[in-house]
Amino acid sequence: MKIRVECYAGYRGEEEPRAFTMGERRYEVKEILDRWIAPDHRYFKVQADDGRTLVLRHDTASGEWELAGLVGAERPAAHSAARLH
Repeated sequence: MKIRVECYAGYRGEEEPRAFTMGERRYEVKEILDRWIAPDHRYFKVQADDGRTLVLRHDTASGEWELAGLVGAERPAAHSAARLH
């Protein structure tokens, strides 16, 4: 699933996801739990502000991002009842 990602480039210039939008809903990245590199993609395992853990994939050639997967069960956020579809 294609998503829009807001990034921050640190002192090394490598972009990291800070928030992403799916449909009309914006999710803040609370924490980057893991990251890894494949030949054509960069992957980020993140915890979103709704309590879910997701894997975001960045295509290094096109610059596009997509939701690569959900990890584990949904954990309800204390302040939001919004759900990913």
